[in-house]
Amino acid sequence: MAGTGLCLIGFVVAHLLGNLQIFLGPEAINAYAVKLRHYGALLWVARGLLLLAAVIHIETSIRLSLENRRARGTPYAVFQPAVTGLAARSMLPTGLLLFSYAVYHLLHFTFRTAHPELTHAVDVLGRHDVYRMIVQSFREPGIAGAYIAGMAALCLHVSHGFGSAFQTLGLANERTIPITAAVSRLLGGLIFLGYTSIPAAVLFGWLR
Repeated sequence: MAGTGLCLIGFVVAHLLGNLQIFLGPEAINAYAVKLRHYGALLWVARGLLLLAAVIHIETSIRLSLENRRARGTPYAVFQPAVTGLAARSMLPTGLLLFSYAVYHLLHFTFRTAHPELTHAVDVLGRHDVYRMIVQSFREPGIAGAYIAGMAALCLHVSHGFGSAFQTLGLANERTIPITAAVSRLLGGLIFLGYTSIPAAVLFGWLR
């Protein structure tokens, strides 16, 4: 679970860097999308590996959660949630929410079967107009809200999962655990701000 989690976080960061090119204008983001499609079969192999990592990550997390409940046997006599924090306690629900969001996101922006009226424009060069697709989509408050909610779940998941992965893999000790925990929270926050900056910019009229 730790290994696949780090792989997925790496993808999330790389995907964010690509998406932020929208702030450079239509030419930059549309050219970036064309460049990705030029990888052809390699792109689908990468997507397949990411899907496999996600399936392993989810299956392992559910299995470990069930094993932990069976090992505990009876409920806690006194529940003290402040000991672990919201992010740590919500790893399974935020993970399942992220999976649901990822399916919607793929249907919307990759396969373009959700909201097809917003996703099939072409630019003056005959390329798929990714810029217009994103802007028109996020002008819809419901779509923007779903995206922001998904990124909030991602922020919570990463803000605990990144540091926890280092611990699980034996790459952190008592001295470095506070540092990795702080870096984990910072990374989660930056990912949230980076992704949500796009729908926010559209809703406030900064991207048109």
